[in-house]
Amino acid sequence: MAGGAGIVKRMKLGSQGLEVSAQGLGCMGMSAFYGAPKPDHDMISLIHHAINSGVTFLDTSDIYGPFTNEILLGKALKGGVRDKVELATKFGVRFVENKMEVQGDPAYGRDTMEVQGDPAYVRAALESSLKRLGVDSIDLYYQHRIDNSVPIEVTVGELKKLVEEGKVKYIGLSEASASTIRRAHAVHPITAVQLEWSLWSRDVEQEIIPTCRELGIGIVAYSPLGRGFFASGAKFVENLAHDDSRKNLPRFQPENVEHNQTLFERVRDLAARKGCTPSQLALAWVHHQGNDVCPIPGTTKIANFDQNIAALSVKLTPEELAELESYASADAVKGDRYPNYDSTWSNTETPPLSSSNF
Repeated sequence: MAGGAGIVKRMKLGSQGLEVSAQGLGCMGMSAFYGAPKPDHDMISLIHHAINSGVTFLDTSDIYGPFTNEILLGKALKGGVRDKVELATKFGVRFVENKMEVQGDPAYGRDTMEVQGDPAYVRAALESSLKRLGVDSIDLYYQHRIDNSVPIEVTVGELKKLVEEGKVKYIGLSEASASTIRRAHAVHPITAVQLEWSLWSRDVEQEIIPTCRELGIGIVAYSPLGRGFFASGAKFVENLAHDDSRKNLPRFQPENVEHNQTLFERVRDLAARKGCTPSQLALAWVHHQGNDVCPIPGTTKIANFDQNIAALSVKLTPEELAELESYASADAVKGDRYPNYDSTWSNTETPPLSSSNF
């Protein structure tokens, strides 16, 4: 079995000069959505272990908590640690006031959130993130979700000003459509697009990945382990905490898990032949998609982190890649990525600039 943290290579992300570790660390689950928040002391130890292992690309967002994950990272970056990392955070999603109390459900649902991208909000969100993180600038600032009521040129125009002011070094988008990416890139170079890409989320390969590559934009793959599904399949779903948001995801519903278990079992069988875990095999597949791809698996346990790092040493032959991809065909997975899945939450378009009141 592959195991133990090795040397993590560096990679160029995008075409503007940003260099990051070839694998990042998604920090969301430390504070939000995946069950109860974990103790700060333990998570700071994990973050420092990641940095010492060569994983220096840290991913957070103001909506994680909300706010508490950025505060956690701010604590972890004290004492000279800031200069050792590439810090990415996001804006653009906020909880609707009192909606959570009315719903009475702490779990994550799209109808509890609102997407916002007007210039005043962009600037206010950035200033607040800087304070929580305790830093002077953000290395990579993403629009977390695209506001389909604001032309993308308007939002990116404000981000461009923040770059010019030195408060943001590089700009990213998350869950944007190919045309939105093109329009944004025409206003200011986009360094990275963050998207869900894994063996069971491959729709981005049709338009979005080719568009990023045409424009020289780096690709950051979140949930590369199928939100943990490739750890142990149906057993993983059964063991989720009652307040884990993944219990609401369509792919984790009982009527879909049985079907999706087949994909897991095929990955597990190939992993056994390779001498690695299913998670390592799934993560290695993402790494093999190109030297412009940086996956950011999240975890709250050092042992799992070390397993994820070991995926970098799992080498796949063209035949093994083809075998994996034959398992992960379009009909291999049942269920959408999100509840109430539609174009306002994923791969989003925005109105043309001419229709803007801004």
